[in-house]
Amino acid sequence: MTSYPAWTPASRPGIIPLHPLSFGTILGRSFTALRHNPKVLLGFALGIQAVTYIVVIVAIGAIAIGAFSRLDTLRPGSEEFDTVLAGSIALVFVAGVVLGLLAGAVGVIVQGVVVTEVARGAVAEKPTLGAIWAQLKPVVWRLIGYAFLLAAAGVVAVTLVVLILVAIGFAVLPVAIVLSVLAVLAAIPLVLWLSTKLMLAPSAIILEHATIRGAIVRSWTLIRGRFWVGLGVLVLVSLTFSVLAQVVSVPFSLLTSGVSTIISPTGDPEPGAIVALIFGLVLTQVVTLLIQAVAVVVQSTASALVYIDCRMRREGLDLDLQSYVEQRDAGRGDLPDPYRVHVGRAIAPRPPAPAYPAPQGYGPPPGYPAPQGYGPPPAHAAPQGYGPPPGYTAPPAAPGAPPTPPPAAPPTGAPPATPPTSWAAPGGDAADRDTP
Repeated sequence: MTSYPAWTPASRPGIIPLHPLSFGTILGRSFTALRHNPKVLLGFALGIQAVTYIVVIVAIGAIAIGAFSRLDTLRPGSEEFDTVLAGSIALVFVAGVVLGLLAGAVGVIVQGVVVTEVARGAVAEKPTLGAIWAQLKPVVWRLIGYAFLLAAAGVVAVTLVVLILVAIGFAVLPVAIVLSVLAVLAAIPLVLWLSTKLMLAPSAIILEHATIRGAIVRSWTLIRGRFWVGLGVLVLVSLTFSVLAQVVSVPFSLLTSGVSTIISPTGDPEPGAIVALIFGLVLTQVVTLLIQAVAVVVQSTASALVYIDCRMRREGLDLDLQSYVEQRDAGRGDLPDPYRVHVGRAIAPRPPAPAYPAPQGYGPPPGYPAPQGYGPPPAHAAPQGYGPPPGYTAPPAAPGAPPTPPPAAPPTGAPPATPPTSWAAPGGDAADRDTP
C-alpha cells in the first residue's frame, strides 16, 4: 500500500498578507482593520477617547464658569476686578494645559493599544484588552514620555519663532509680516517631513521595547526607502477625516440655525432658541470628537502597517511572522515574540539574474572553436576515391574554415581505378544499364 501525507489545514489569515505590502493595501487595511477586533478597537479605543474629550470639555467649562462668575460681584475698572480677571484667565489656561496633557496621555495609551492589536492581528490573533495591556505596560511611560517630548519640542520651536518675529516687528513691521507668512509656509512641509520620519517611533517603542532615542533612530532608518508611502498614507488619512468632520458639522450647524429661527423668528433671545442653539453646538462637538477618535485609531493602524511593511522589506520580518504562524498552528507553545527576534537584521541583497547573450543562429557556444568541416581525424590520411554522389555538389565550408585542399594524386605505382560495371537488373534492358 502507498501511504500519503496527512492533510493539514492552512494557516489562519490575518488582517494583512505576510509579504511586503503595497500602498493600496496599507491604506485599505488601515480602515478595514477596525472590524478585526471590535471589542478593543471600537469598544475601548473609541469609547475611552470620546469619554476623555467630553470630560475635558466639561471640566474646562465648569472651571471657567466658576472663575469668571466672581467678576459679577466686583466693580469693573477697579484694581480688584483686574486682579480677579487676570487670575481667572490664568486659572483657566493652566486647567486647560493640565487637562490637555491628561487627554494626550490617554490618547498615547490608546495608540499603544491599537498598535499592539494590529501587530497581533497580522498573525491572526485576537488578544483581549488584558493581554494587550500586559504587553504595553512595561513601555507605557516611555511612550508617554516620547509624546510629551515631541510636544515640548514643538512648543519651544514655536515660541522661539514667535519671539524672533515679535522682536523684528518692533523694529521693522513689514519685514516681520513677510517673515511670518514665509514661516507659516515653510512650517507645513517641515512638519510633514518630520511627522513622516518619526511616524514609526511609537511602534518601535511598543513592539521592540526600544528606548526613546533608539526608537527615533529606528524610525529614521526604517522609513528610508518608503518615505513617500508613509507620507501619502499620513496625508490621505488626515485629509479624509478632516473633510469628513467638515461635512458632518455643516448639516448640524444648518439644522441648529434652522431650529433657532423657527423657535425665535424675530431673533429675540428666547429661552427655547438658546436651548436649541446650545444643544446643536454640543451635538456637533460630540460628533466631531467621535470622528477625531476614529481618526486616531485609523492613523495608529496605518503607522503600524507601515512599520511592519518597512521591516519586511529591510529585515525579512515576513519570514519570522510566517515561521511563527506555522509553528503556532502546529501546536508549539512558548514561542518568542516574532517582532523582537531579529531586530535590526540586515537581509543580503538578492544576486542579479545572469545575463545570457542573445542566440546568434546555431553557432557553437562561447569559448568553443567553430567546427572545421568534416575532415578526417588528425594523423590519418584522407581516403582516396570517396567524393560526393553524382548530381550533388559539395557542401559549402563553414564560415571561417580554411579552404578544402584538392584531392591528392594517386601515388606512383598504384593500380588504376576500377572502371564502372555494366551490370543491370535481371529482366531489364540495355537502357537500364549503369554505364558511363
